[in-house]
Amino acid sequence: MTALETERLLLCEFTADDAAFVLRLVNEPAFLRYIGDRGVRTLDDARSYIADGPVASYALHGHGLMRVVRKDDGVEVGMCGVLKRETLPEPDIGFSFFPEYWSQGYALESARAVMHHARATLGLGRILAVTTVDNEPSMRLLGRLGFRFDRMVSLGSEELRLFVSEP
Repeated sequence: MTALETERLLLCEFTADDAAFVLRLVNEPAFLRYIGDRGVRTLDDARSYIADGPVASYALHGHGLMRVVRKDDGVEVGMCGVLKRETLPEPDIGFSFFPEYWSQGYALESARAVMHHARATLGLGRILAVTTVDNEPSMRLLGRLGFRFDRMVSLGSEELRLFVSEP
């Protein structure tokens, strides 16, 4: 199901049919470095990741990560969405794109659509974001979206930068 549309992109809810896409994306070196190893090694693992993550989030919270697809040719470029993690007090935005699609504006375009939807349709107020301490590209993107650095937080064993966007 297409949830959001921008000038160049469609943001679609994940289904089990997206397992190959998820398997590839969550095992990209940049994903592993900046987001973490999700233990997804097979198509079955990817289907479980989709069911237990995005699909469960849609049902429970009415939002979650979405697959980002170029409208003109149907190429899947990444994922973006608002999540609600148990480890954070408010929802947070998350995104990851295949390296071959970096620096083309897809992350910013999809994140702007996600933020607009979060505020205008979902009625979310304060939205968070977390990055590793060295993820400069994500921090720049968050700045362009109007997020400000708030503080360092510990999630699990990792120290992360916490950013905040107020309505």
